[in-house]
Amino acid sequence: MSNNDLPWWKKAVFYQIYPRSFCDSTGNGVGDLAGISNNLEYLRDLGIEGLWISPFLKSPQKDYGYDVSDYRSVDPLFGDTEEYERLIKKADKLSIKVIMDLVLSHTSDKHDWFIESRNSKDNPRADWYVWADPKEDGTPPNNWQSVFGGSAWQYDTRREQYYLHNFLKEQPDLNYHNPDVQQEALDIVRYWLDRGVAGFRLDVINYLFHDQQLRDNPPNTSGIYRSEQFEKKEPYGMQMHKYDRSQPEMLPFIERLRKLMDEYPDTMTLGEVADDNRYKIIAEYTSEGRLNTAYNTALLGGVSKTLTSSMFIDAYKEMEKDAQDFWPSWALSNHDVVRVATRWAGADIGNEQMCKLYLALLLSLRGTVFIYQGEELGLPEANIPFEKIQDPWGKYLWPEWQGRDGCRTPMPWNHDRHQAGFTEGEEPWLPIPQNHKERAVDIQRHDPNSVLSFTKNLIAWRKNQESLTAGTIEFLDMGEDILAYKREDILCVFNLRNQEKEIQFLEKIEELNSFGAWIISNDNLNTLCGLSGFGFGFFRIIG
Repeated sequence: MSNNDLPWWKKAVFYQIYPRSFCDSTGNGVGDLAGISNNLEYLRDLGIEGLWISPFLKSPQKDYGYDVSDYRSVDPLFGDTEEYERLIKKADKLSIKVIMDLVLSHTSDKHDWFIESRNSKDNPRADWYVWADPKEDGTPPNNWQSVFGGSAWQYDTRREQYYLHNFLKEQPDLNYHNPDVQQEALDIVRYWLDRGVAGFRLDVINYLFHDQQLRDNPPNTSGIYRSEQFEKKEPYGMQMHKYDRSQPEMLPFIERLRKLMDEYPDTMTLGEVADDNRYKIIAEYTSEGRLNTAYNTALLGGVSKTLTSSMFIDAYKEMEKDAQDFWPSWALSNHDVVRVATRWAGADIGNEQMCKLYLALLLSLRGTVFIYQGEELGLPEANIPFEKIQDPWGKYLWPEWQGRDGCRTPMPWNHDRHQAGFTEGEEPWLPIPQNHKERAVDIQRHDPNSVLSFTKNLIAWRKNQESLTAGTIEFLDMGEDILAYKREDILCVFNLRNQEKEIQFLEKIEELNSFGAWIISNDNLNTLCGLSGFGFGFFRIIG
């Protein structure tokens, strides 16, 4: 398959922006849409063709935009509809397509729908949310747990019933068994498509439907209780989530969504799917006539891990077993997980060669690529003191984990300007670490050896390599310290340890690009030597 046969979203490199933390144009310490618009040239120069913006719709900000109170309004914190339209027009001129983060499974408890729904059991929106009577002893209807801790049910004295919230109690779950709710969701999708958005990242899309019988989830007997972000035993991980998500009624709704999307050429859908049987659900959700792709979380989990070749090989094997025809979307960092520069680094945090290796890995995998803001600078996870923590999940888990704030700190634009050039105000919503200021854009932009320059050059090179954008992938067994795979006629090799290595291949190879730190030794066309640790390179297979 050639590049010309691929839709734009398959070959594009996407960039995820967390709008609170990208650039503040008003001086209030919070990033906004104007701040994004003012820096779109930065993304174009980097080679970005797709832009995913995390939620910017009206919200009380209890979960920082993932609790929507008005689906058709931009939150004043980020700007207004006119500013959104300016962003879309400017992005279009720069050949950047924008997808927005859309949270359809739940709303804010301040949404007009919920305010009306909780007023009585017989109002027009009484059945728009998931309500249930308490058990005879007053306890919740079943054993479902919230991702953020505690029961997934909150008692409401007005209705004398419990309502379901898979996340915060301020995020009540919509009832998608109600046809009116489904239609309203589709109308919201159309509303933003009509205003120029090129697609949607669909937040926790497999949470839309619940088991109508409200059956208890069975216990998790696997012995693995960790969530993908948090590595310790916690109640949510102690259940198999058989009844509170990934219900069969979801599939007809996805098909309705896809029919709507198909009315708008060159648009795409990216699903976020979290499930005990991840790839089985992904295969169902992305089959013909459903979602275009799903966000693959296999390389995002944990707080600290030792990077091994099997992490990648096993992810592909599992995917091939359950979702053979699935086109994956890959990321190593996002707004919910510890930054990869810390998560996989161990004692080598701050090693620029290691950060380049991660990006080389990401940009050579088969699938659509998502870079998280600051990843192109090699930013490590920030340490947030307890009194500065904003994330409600982090407050709940403290001191075991600081939550998600460490990956959400503001973007450092200029190392010697006030607040690293992020804001003209006195204090940003989260502190900017000194080691982030030392990696600011202005420092790296003109340094040919920086992580930023490397990322820009690698993206530009990747665009002209059809084997990387459209080709197949075949892994080679080189042990846990060496990750190697063929992308058709390109051999990709990564030394995952900070020590020299020498390996041999059956095929003869020649150097294709000198991004990394391997050489073909002694004129032997099938032997590679690592000049330094964390080496990586791309080679053409001869013959």
